[in-house]
Formats: sequence, C-alpha cells, structure tokens
Amino acid sequence: MELLYQDRRIVVCLKPAGVCSTDEPGGMPELLRAALGLGSDGCVRSVHRLDRPVGGLMVYARSRAAASVLSGQVRAGQMEKQYLAVLEGEAPAEAGELRDWLARDTAARRTFAVPGPSKQARQAVLRYRLLARAGGRSLVLVTLLTGRTHQIRAQFSSRGLPLAGDRKYGAPEGGSIALWSCRLRFFHPETNVPMDFFRRPPGEGVWASFPAEAFARAEQLPPDAEC
Repeated sequence: MELLYQDRRIVVCLKPAGVCSTDEPGGMPELLRAALGLGSDGCVRSVHRLDRPVGGLMVYARSRAAASVLSGQVRAGQMEKQYLAVLEGEAPAEAGELRDWLARDTAARRTFAVPGPSKQARQAVLRYRLLARAGGRSLVLVTLLTGRTHQIRAQFSSRGLPLAGDRKYGAPEGGSIALWSCRLRFFHPETNVPMDFFRRPPGEGVWASFPAEAFARAEQLPPDAEC
C-alpha cells in the first residue's frame, strides 16, 4: 500500500487493482486502517469510488467532518479526477467531449448508452485528450465532469472503442483493465489548501507500449477541465 500523503484529516493512497474501494471486508478502508496502525474501529471513510478492477489515486477521510467536506466537493464538482485509459482502436480526434445518457442494468452489472433521458438514464459527460497511439491502440487522458458507474468504460465502448482488457464492454481480450486514476485535485477539508496529486500507471502490460513522454505530457497539462 503506497501512501502519498497523510495527516489527521485525510490519507491519499494508490488503490491496487482488484481491491474494493468501499468499506467491506478486504476493502480499502480496512487495508488503510492496517497501514496506518489503527484498530478495526479507526475512522477511515470513503468519499468517492473507483471500480474494483481499476487502480490509482484515491483520497479517504479520517474524520466525519472531513468526509462531509470532501463529499460536498465531489457533489459540487470541485474534486477533479483524471484518468489514463488505453482504447482498443484509434481515437477519432486529438481531443473531444463525450456526452451520453447512461442507464444501468443492475442484474448484469453493466452500464449502457441510451438514446435520450428517462427515469433510468442519467447524463454523463467526459473530456479526453489523445496522448499517443501504438499497435492499433490509443492512450488518452480523461477528465470526468460527471461520476456515473462505469462511465468511462461505457462511453468509449458505445463508440466502438472499449478499454483494453475490458471484456465486459467489448474488448477482444480479457485481462487487467487499462484504466488508471492518475490525478486528484481537491481542497484540504480543514485548511482549504489546494491539493494536487499525480501518479503514472505501472510500467507494464499495455502501458509499456507507450513512450514515457506521453505520460509526462499528461502530468504537465494545466489544471483545465478542457483537458
């Protein structure tokens, strides 16, 4: 467990792929309590989620008040979350915005795009920037403007660009899903100081197909929702 930052109010860490982000047996809060030397009743609270197969940056609250403030930032769109993703195929443009109405099939645990609004559908918006192409795949930096379940996976898949390794959403081969939470920007819940964290994905698997310069470019892009 890599801890990037901790104080009495928050802890910023890298969630390993395959671990649940919420508070259940074996989930991140339990692992963080152990890493921080806390007892089983130590205060570590989830304020946002990351799909179980996806790894990368997350922030957890270490008090009820901090959780309330951070959750408020999530609802207000003040917590900026960016992801790196590898698409099967070539992105249609150097940069773009994807807008869809997404519905959820709870039985299949799958999200899909629908033609328009309905009681079951919610609007989903993301922006992306192409960083590199290699071997018929595209490395993109994604900025989420809404936070729907499986949003990135469903929106790109609906355009014939499933994420590498994501068989659930149409990738030709299964494996580790090529999606990584690379950046978090938020305000410290106690001091209101801007916090900015960036971490590259592991240099293995499909990520190793792309040059280091592409990941450096992602890190150096200005803090702009236009990506």
